[in-house]
Amino acid sequence: MANFSKSNVPQFSVDVYQNEYLPEGGREVSAIVTVTATGGGTVGTAVAAPHLYSPGDGPSAAVAIMVDCSGSMDYPPTKMRNARDATAAAIDTLRDGVHFSVIGGTHVATEVYPGNGRLAVADSVTRGQAKEALRRLSAGGGTAIGTWLRLADRLLSTADVAIRHGILLTDGRNEHESPEDLKAALESCAGRFTCDARGVGTDWEVKEVTQIASALLGTADIVADPAGLAADFTQMMETAMGKEVADVALRLWTPVGTAVKFVKQVAPTVEELTGRRTESGPRSGDYPTGSWGDESRDYHVCVEVPAANVGQEMLAARVSLIIPQPGGTVQNLGAQGLVRAVWTDDMAASTSINPQVAHYTGQAELAQVIQQGLDLRKAGDMDGATAKLGRAVQLASASGNADTAKLLAKVVDVVDAPTGTVRLKAKVAEADEMTLETRSTKTVRVKK
Repeated sequence: MANFSKSNVPQFSVDVYQNEYLPEGGREVSAIVTVTATGGGTVGTAVAAPHLYSPGDGPSAAVAIMVDCSGSMDYPPTKMRNARDATAAAIDTLRDGVHFSVIGGTHVATEVYPGNGRLAVADSVTRGQAKEALRRLSAGGGTAIGTWLRLADRLLSTADVAIRHGILLTDGRNEHESPEDLKAALESCAGRFTCDARGVGTDWEVKEVTQIASALLGTADIVADPAGLAADFTQMMETAMGKEVADVALRLWTPVGTAVKFVKQVAPTVEELTGRRTESGPRSGDYPTGSWGDESRDYHVCVEVPAANVGQEMLAARVSLIIPQPGGTVQNLGAQGLVRAVWTDDMAASTSINPQVAHYTGQAELAQVIQQGLDLRKAGDMDGATAKLGRAVQLASASGNADTAKLLAKVVDVVDAPTGTVRLKAKVAEADEMTLETRSTKTVRVKK
């Protein structure tokens, strides 16, 4: 049993960066809220619910690994072999005591290990049995990802654990169910487990994979060369094993007359949260952030306040962190931040933009113009694509987002980065275009 001393419960902190000064009649208040969890080891509901802790070093967890076994996984044959090896590497990374299962995904979902609607508990014996079962994985059939997710949900819900997580690998388009079926599956799984999604090769649909990761608050990425799968799966599982507290929500309280314009995560990736709000009381709403280990994330909160006269000030919003508990109660994580509004006639004060807000406004635009540029390129509007991707190059250059700048340079010839002057490349490798699209939402933090 883990030792539940105060020292191994992660401490959450909230920092607010904003320019609180508004001109007379000014109504829009923007703030960057940095949430940091540090010093974990075991966490969250540990004190209240010791049974949620595994014999290993962290909170109890359950993981479902969903492996695409559709017919296309045989082209080339190395793809299926790499997927088996990657799954084996992920199984080796499981902590002792973690519940797990392996699912084979085609137009139906099949339990590969352990079977019979249950989960195995990781130790040297079950890891060996699971890797033995992987040898039976072969390619054949179609793709209906919603069925894989629903089976993962059913299996994960059988364990009384703190963290529930899925890892999903696909190499093709979701052709054997309707987009509505996938959307319905994602809606029924949202909030029940988090899921990282990976596309291997270049025959899958970026928007499908990113939709899965976004709905289930996980990460999305491309593994263009199947040989890179094992390293990627190992790293994904290590990150999953580092999660210590699940279902953290950002609670936003606003006073009478104030309206929330948007709430979005802006680092490490851009993720729109506005539409995911659940009401939690008068003028208060919760936005889901998923599972946390030792990490820091940034959120952009924008509210509209009632107009006021010079010299007046008000609390525009209060941000806190909570974990919903059974029976409608919440566990408060004790960290909060205040967003303020102060009306002034000092022009210099009211017109300067906070550097954090300016930076992340640019990063959110960067993600948007890459998506728009690639969509226009696919639609054959080369002038429109050139303009959008040129703007992307300009934003990436100005903000020091070197990773995105490198990916853009594989799709356009950069004539002058600071002005965003580019030419579309005549030939672009499919993997390069898909990598840019999949990673377009990755941001860089403000240089301190």
